[in-house]
Amino acid sequence: MLAVITGASSGIGAAFARRLAARGYDLLLVARREDRLRSVTSEVQELHHVTAGYLCADLTDLGDRECVAARLRQAEDLGLLVNNAGFGTMGYFFEADPAGQERMHQLHVVATMVLTQAALGNLFARGAAGTGVINVSSVAAFGSSPQNVSYCATKAWMNAFTEGLATELAGRGSPVTVQALCPGFTLSEFHDVLGMNRGTIPKSLWMTADFVVEESLRGFDRRKLIVIPGWRYRLLVRSMKWIPPSLLHKMSIAAVRRYRRRKQA
Repeated sequence: MLAVITGASSGIGAAFARRLAARGYDLLLVARREDRLRSVTSEVQELHHVTAGYLCADLTDLGDRECVAARLRQAEDLGLLVNNAGFGTMGYFFEADPAGQERMHQLHVVATMVLTQAALGNLFARGAAGTGVINVSSVAAFGSSPQNVSYCATKAWMNAFTEGLATELAGRGSPVTVQALCPGFTLSEFHDVLGMNRGTIPKSLWMTADFVVEESLRGFDRRKLIVIPGWRYRLLVRSMKWIPPSLLHKMSIAAVRRYRRRKQA
């Protein structure tokens, strides 16, 4: 079977490529950086002797997005789509660059919607068990945070979208699986690009990309809809359900103020 992975040039996306290749999947890796894509593609081919290719695409671009969607519709051996491409920003929404905010919504929401529809149209028609879509969301989807408004909102949409798809598929008796993967702090380039000082976060909260992917695939095998890697994060999300929204709001503001003071120190 073929696995298509977006944002596959590093971090969680590259870890998905390595793990799925080890499972025997052929791969189509999608990202913007050709040099990194070429490197990951060569690595998985040499180690696991699978067929792997790559497609350079900016999924915020309509033409590039449709090119990837067309590949998903046409792939007769499609088994899995991993919507992993994403990025974060830090700063107050009303002061943020509008183009960057729009790009985030295009990538997290529009690209996820378009590619998922293309993949599910293919997978549902074939009715193949063990196939599906993994949408890489975040624990940020379960709350809101000042200076992180669009990221939390788009990830919350991703969770709701995936839950709705699961309901539709179950109602039609489809064996196709969908999952929202909700990791917490993960060691990858994500936070480097964000410009975040990792030292402000306790070491116990950091996870490796390999661990996140292993948890995701274990949950996928069990057809688990929401996967939150790490017991600390699962406990956090459960706890948040019992905290009044007004108190959560105050806690979020206090956390951001602490972060800003540490960053300025």
